[in-house]
Amino acid sequence: MSAHLELSGPEQPAPSPLLDPDEPAPVVIERADSRSPLVFVADHAGRRLPRRVGDLGLAAADLERHIAYDIGILPVAQALARAFEAPLVAQTYSRLVVDCNRPLHVAQSIPEISELTAIPGNLDLQDAARQARVEAIFRPYHGAIEALLEARSKLGLRTVLIAMHSFTSVFKGIARPWLIGLLYNRDARLARLLLELLNRDSAPYVGDRLPYVVHDESDYTLPVHGERRGLAHVGIEIRQDLISEPAGQREWAGWLEGMLRQALDRLP
Repeated sequence: MSAHLELSGPEQPAPSPLLDPDEPAPVVIERADSRSPLVFVADHAGRRLPRRVGDLGLAAADLERHIAYDIGILPVAQALARAFEAPLVAQTYSRLVVDCNRPLHVAQSIPEISELTAIPGNLDLQDAARQARVEAIFRPYHGAIEALLEARSKLGLRTVLIAMHSFTSVFKGIARPWLIGLLYNRDARLARLLLELLNRDSAPYVGDRLPYVVHDESDYTLPVHGERRGLAHVGIEIRQDLISEPAGQREWAGWLEGMLRQALDRLP
């Protein structure tokens, strides 16, 4: 009989000074006990704002933009995770509250400006207010990923970490022509295989370490959960206008499923 994959952690989370009891949890976990080799995570899946931060001084239209969340990525990540019967860990609050893919000491952890838009509700935050956001959202999300990966490690399960993101087609007035990008830093095992497959397929314009380069000061999830654990990993960035509607989400999830299956077969 196979051992059951159990996640360790406190039975009752401590009450949050930021989130009211009736507000959604900051992290959604699907198929935590799956033994699939793939684990999907989505740092910027949601655009919800905690009631206590109000609207951060932004117009409603700003919260529909890329500055608030990765448009279209949650349905794509969910479809891929279902296809592989794999775990998915997704963060449900806006990156404008606290960015779960930024080290806590950098300015963009709680941005005062995002792209070219000022975030009034993030100006002059007291330390207690900043820490409340970290404890309510950042730590539960990364704690869930850490618990999942640790439980899999104890069972000796093969784990390949896939961080799902989308990117805007224009950033600070500069067009980004890539349709998909692969992100990595020191460990290119999976990225190199995928780059070869994606380019051979010739469907998209593929960005190698584009639209940006992962490093320890700009990113958190892949350096901490991927590199430090020695897991094969990659960040997949899809241009958001391609997955803003259900048809595009289904198309890209299906296409990426095929690429990932081929890459897994070739990954040592």
